[in-house]
Amino acid sequence: MAEPHLIKKYANRRLYDTVSSSHITLDGIRELIVSGTDVRIVDDTSGDDITRSVLLQIIAERELGGRPMLDAGFLMSIIRLYGNPMQDLVGEFLNSSFETFMSQQAEYQEQMRQALKATPLSTMQNLAETNLKAWQSLQEAMLGGSRKSDEKKSDYKKSDDKTE
Repeated sequence: MAEPHLIKKYANRRLYDTVSSSHITLDGIRELIVSGTDVRIVDDTSGDDITRSVLLQIIAERELGGRPMLDAGFLMSIIRLYGNPMQDLVGEFLNSSFETFMSQQAEYQEQMRQALKATPLSTMQNLAETNLKAWQSLQEAMLGGSRKSDEKKSDYKKSDDKTE
């Protein structure tokens, strides 16, 4: 796994992207994350890793504007779990559940991409070919039985002709 994108937070609260050598906003950090880049944010003075607190700040800003994902009941449930003996287990469960969800989402998106890659004409052509094969199988099954009974009738007739 690649090293996370390093961002430093200075005493004046400005964030500095060490990779692009420029200042960056919280929204800029969010955009990096959305694009798939992992980030690590450190306090320039102390060297402390402050990634979680900055990420929580980004989430809080997103929750206040637009369409929130986390309702008040869910947030209260999380708050109640802090200090609870189940805290670690619930954190692991939420993390695992979210990873599974993201994996399934990626698979679904790939399936949709593959489905949309095919043109409507080729999709219809494939469907027509499948239907034709099914129809031919049905005809062979029905006519095959009919041919066998015709063969029996002709065999019976031949034996009648011999007896005369």
